[in-house]
Amino acid sequence: MGLIVRAASLPGGTPPGQDRWGTSERAAVVLDGASSYSPEAPAADAYVDQLLACLLRRIDDGDLRDVLRDAITETATTLGVSPGHSPSSTVLMLRVGERDVEIAALGDSTAVIGHPGGTTTRITDDRLQCISTELRQDYRDELRRGSGFGQEHRVRLRELQRSETPRRNRRGGYWIAEADPAAADESVIRAFPRDAVAWVVLASDGAQKHVDRLGLPWSEIAAKDDEQLVAFIEAAQDWETHADPEGVELPRSKRHDDKTILAWTPVMSPIS
Repeated sequence: MGLIVRAASLPGGTPPGQDRWGTSERAAVVLDGASSYSPEAPAADAYVDQLLACLLRRIDDGDLRDVLRDAITETATTLGVSPGHSPSSTVLMLRVGERDVEIAALGDSTAVIGHPGGTTTRITDDRLQCISTELRQDYRDELRRGSGFGQEHRVRLRELQRSETPRRNRRGGYWIAEADPAAADESVIRAFPRDAVAWVVLASDGAQKHVDRLGLPWSEIAAKDDEQLVAFIEAAQDWETHADPEGVELPRSKRHDDKTILAWTPVMSPIS
């Protein structure tokens, strides 16, 4: 039957987009893929399809770093890609055991864990945000000034991405699922006693930004059913289209990013 979750995903552009999610018997995975600018590399959607399948075959057992390492290795071999010439993806993994709930994060997607009594723990891998901070701030400042998502914006993003690439999967840089299995060893991993977890939400950054923009408590997101999660991300995309089409209020790399939210609640556990 698999782990029971509520989830919704919406591509920012042409379906199916580059976000993926899936469940196994006792785990869940959320991926947020990014395209390579190497013309011979496969599309990012092929990469996340393969990586998700490889993860879900392995995730129920073993160390989560080993699971991700082997999945990256198999994906790179199957697609014939090499480090620096491959699409990449953030990875969020949730695994529920008899005693513990484990979370793993690689890249800037976000996991939020709710605890009995109302406190939360937020987990993300923010190392990418520490790379080329001046260039990153520059494109956001230009958007706030009303420059929009036109050619000049794309030039700024290319400059930013060129500065990031040499520091991908390098000490002192940032780590991401790509073609180098060593990235798995750099995952941010936390384990919580099962009775200390009231709910878990996994979100790609396209969705996470809107939860934070609205100032919503993550417990409110965790309490939503499938239809309500769909309505939430559809409303976020509609806001981008009609209220902030040029990224003035919420500076971002493109008008619409893919958006995925997955929520898990232990059976009989109230959300607080």
